Amino acid sequence: MQQLEDILKTKQPMPLSRKTVLNVFHLNSIIKDKLLLSLKPYDLSIEQFNVLRILRGQKGQPVNLQDIQDRMINKMSNTTRLVDKLIIKGYVERFVCENNRRKVEIFITETGLKLLKNLDPVVDETEKSITAALNAEELKILNTLINKLK
Repeated sequence: MQQLEDILKTKQPMPLSRKTVLNVFHLNSIIKDKLLLSLKPYDLSIEQFNVLRILRGQKGQPVNLQDIQDRMINKMSNTTRLVDKLIIKGYVERFVCENNRRKVEIFITETGLKLLKNLDPVVDETEKSITAALNAEELKILNTLINKLK
């Protein structure tokens, strides 16, 4: 396992708080890379995958762009652009509400649901691979510590 100082090519000590933050940033990068690699054959970004899972969680009920944005892990994502790309791919549909023309409703399509059904085991395996070095108790502790930082 490569230490942060080796990655940064530094021998100078750094404050523990900085080392922790940099380690979290580095881990985030590693996790993103592994998830992106598993999604690449499906031509999906992590953010698009997140939108599809949010829509599946609606169980056939419509959701608007603001609700999707509120549930996104990465709040910096351009939700409109993400939804537009998913519409082009046939995974999502957008309808203007008949009662309120300003309200746009977004649904996942059957094609989108089938894609997620195929992707679920792939992502599950990737997540297990990422966390394989930790046992169940360590994962609980890590989640507790992460929640404390948040």
